[in-house]
Amino acid sequence: MAPARIINDALRPVPPAVVYVLGAVPALLLFHALFTGGLGVDPLKKLEHALGLHALQFLIAGLCVTPLRRLTGISLLRFRRALGLVGFAYVVLHFAVWLGLDMQFRWGEIGKDILKRPYITIGMAGFALLIPLALTSTDSALRRMGAARWQRLHRLVYPAVLLGAAHYVMVVKSWPIEPILYFATVATLVAMRVGWHLARNRRRRPAAQDV
Repeated sequence: MAPARIINDALRPVPPAVVYVLGAVPALLLFHALFTGGLGVDPLKKLEHALGLHALQFLIAGLCVTPLRRLTGISLLRFRRALGLVGFAYVVLHFAVWLGLDMQFRWGEIGKDILKRPYITIGMAGFALLIPLALTSTDSALRRMGAARWQRLHRLVYPAVLLGAAHYVMVVKSWPIEPILYFATVATLVAMRVGWHLARNRRRRPAAQDV
């Protein structure tokens, strides 16, 4: 039996809800560390950074589902929605910590930061792109919109995660290897998607011309 089939058979009884349960664990540990003094001398910044990084990790995991299936045959399609929603939840927490605990709802300063600091502007743009995806992540939204419109809308995940990775690189500022690797990973996944899309369109054109 092929390894991919063994893995797919083993994962078949696992419900997608497992992703939500396991996805909540890092957040619970972080907030426990915050309230017990385990986040060092600048706990809010560390919490904010860690939540943003977990958001990026889960969103990248969601982007990896299709390439993994196409390249190896391992199918995690049942878990992709959960990965994306957990990633979005971490983005919301990341934003909420910055807005409420770091900036303390000082709306004037918040507006100035969004306009004057490019990394915040880029991060907010990525967050804005994710909102309609989260709101239409249900089966009822898919039926209401139709598969074609729903798929077109959800392609926004690619620029959204790319903006999130760029935000991470710009926040760190000193250009260490970790943020660059995250950005390169997202750029590679986006490039693969674009390449497959262009190849599919090229295959369709001759068929259309023959009709």
